[in-house]
Amino acid sequence: MQVAPLHRHFGCDEAWYVLEGELCVQVDGETFRAPAGSAVLAPKRSAHTYWNPLPVSARYLLVMTPKTSALIDAIHSATDRSWAGLQNLFREFDAELI
Repeated sequence: MQVAPLHRHFGCDEAWYVLEGELCVQVDGETFRAPAGSAVLAPKRSAHTYWNPLPVSARYLLVMTPKTSALIDAIHSATDRSWAGLQNLFREFDAELI
């Protein structure tokens, strides 16, 4: 199950550093398995998503810009979580929900 839907940020990179467990990160259609101690970068404009492929918890650092952090805060506080509502919200933060 994806933690975040497939999306892209037009002006911001995003990166994951896995502390424990494992993540899968998809960047522009290519899936990277990232065990503890590894990192994955999603450059700006790349379509990306991520998930935990294992039945155990994963701990990771998600490195992002203030704009991406503000988008995540806005998503969590949104009252309209319809597809159209989320697409509009992503656009407000220079991103695209795919």
